[in-house]
Amino acid sequence: MSGVTWVWILLSVYIIYCIYWGIEGAIKAKTTAQYTIAGRQIPLFAFLLAATAASFSGWTFIGHPGLIWRDGLPYAFASFYVLTIPITGTFFAKRVWLLGKRYGFITPGDMYAYYFGTESIRWLVVITAFLYSCFYSAVQFMAAGALFHWVTGFPFELGAIFLAAVVLFYVAAGGLRASTWVGMLQCILLVVGIIIIGAFVLKQFGGWSDFILEVSTLPKKYLEIPSMIEFTSGKTIWTGVMILTYMFSLMGIQASPAFTMWQFANKNPRPFAWQQAFASTFVVGFALFFFTAIQGMGGRLLTDVLSIAKDSDLVPKIMEAYIPGFWLGLVFIGAIAAMHSTAAPYVGTGSTILCRDVYFRYIRPEAGHSEQIWTSRLLAVFITVAALIVGLTSKSALVMLGGLATAFGFIMYLPLLGTIWGFRISGIGVALGVLAGMITIFFTYNVIKYPLTIHCAGWGIFAALAVSYLCRGLGIKDSEETKKRQKEVRQWLDSIDSPTESQRKWRRILKICVPLWYLFAIGPFAILGNKAFSFAGFPPLWAWQIVWWLIGIVMMWALCFKAALSSITETQIARAEKEKNIVVEEIKSCK
Repeated sequence: MSGVTWVWILLSVYIIYCIYWGIEGAIKAKTTAQYTIAGRQIPLFAFLLAATAASFSGWTFIGHPGLIWRDGLPYAFASFYVLTIPITGTFFAKRVWLLGKRYGFITPGDMYAYYFGTESIRWLVVITAFLYSCFYSAVQFMAAGALFHWVTGFPFELGAIFLAAVVLFYVAAGGLRASTWVGMLQCILLVVGIIIIGAFVLKQFGGWSDFILEVSTLPKKYLEIPSMIEFTSGKTIWTGVMILTYMFSLMGIQASPAFTMWQFANKNPRPFAWQQAFASTFVVGFALFFFTAIQGMGGRLLTDVLSIAKDSDLVPKIMEAYIPGFWLGLVFIGAIAAMHSTAAPYVGTGSTILCRDVYFRYIRPEAGHSEQIWTSRLLAVFITVAALIVGLTSKSALVMLGGLATAFGFIMYLPLLGTIWGFRISGIGVALGVLAGMITIFFTYNVIKYPLTIHCAGWGIFAALAVSYLCRGLGIKDSEETKKRQKEVRQWLDSIDSPTESQRKWRRILKICVPLWYLFAIGPFAILGNKAFSFAGFPPLWAWQIVWWLIGIVMMWALCFKAALSSITETQIARAEKEKNIVVEEIKSCK
């Protein structure tokens, strides 16, 4: 059978699987919590795979190798997001779950508004969630439609709408439970697809030795970081500080409101450490540092053969020219799964946040379970339609807002640092800091782009921290009631999550090791990799990336398990189950 026939067969099977979980989720979603956060019962293996898939979107599958083709190994440092995305979860996820379990939080707005005592933060979370859910999803829908058209000839617009409708059905019908169980399959398809494409590219060169010999002949600009920093603006130059601050932006993915809700939804935090250190850093890292890099660098060598004109051509051209029959169908489904795995949770959690933090909070506080569920479903339709309209009518806005989404997510570090680790920032300071960060991100992306080759996420977090601590310096304080509430939260977290003496020693060591890793692996000192060392034929910069990835795996293992930032004991789980102080109602209590 032809490759296109296999595409249709496997796509049909995939859609049936999605529909099944949409119906299954709808049957089980009887209450608001069951629909919005899966009744706080997502099991270990489901979260392990689904959260990994959601972290790495269709951009990982299509855009990432394309940019390696365009910019070479300096851009390939972006593969380190296999570590910098989950490290955000390492810092915050376990304690987010503990707070959600104790206080009954459903949305991140619930948590931040309670802790800081101001509704302004809730509204900023709503804005961030909407930007993520609408515009980040739009990027995925348009990419899916384009790939569908490229492989099968199906009209682009209809393809985008059709594949978006598949996501909408299982998300709106089954809620977060459906997104999670579909995400399990999507994770496997994503990783397998990346490896298959890389293997077929390598095959075109007759094996590793011939391939790597040709890579070594590429111009210097594809093999070396140009500088630590450049005093310019308006250009995307992969200097050391640009790489570092770009990684800041991608750290915003697991700081986003969607992931905070996913952390609330887990049965317990046991999956967190394994997702962060193993599934993401090791498994996806293996696929990206080897097979995605092979796609990008191999594509550069095959540019004339494949007539590649722009970065978005790379993967479709490889699929069309080199991948036959069943394998083409499998790779295509891997790409679609990658795009859906990101769009689905953002559409679902975005609709829930709009329902809970706007509709239920301000419009219909007496809404019952059924009304909230159906309102969330209608809002999921609204977000999906809005995403399609933006994607199909304004590509320039889509590119800009899609690029801003992760940077906006990184600004959520500010309220997380206050809530989870007790940074002394007032509620007004957090609200103004987040707002200042968002404005700065927009300015340094759309007006004066990347001054000093520093990504807008770097400028945004600097502005957010500066404004929040300026408020503190000016004497702006929380009310006595809010201070009392914060003290109770801090005392309980310190009581249930106090490290042992061994864990304290590991944390002291890692406070030095982690910043050093950032500076040398993905920061200004990564320029040393231009001439450092080589093995197995790898160019020095590629070898540098692999070595620091391996070091990063050990670092993540130490953070998650030895320092216990993500691991949890049975005693802690039992206490969290028992010591509840519910402050957020699913529905309004009868008086």
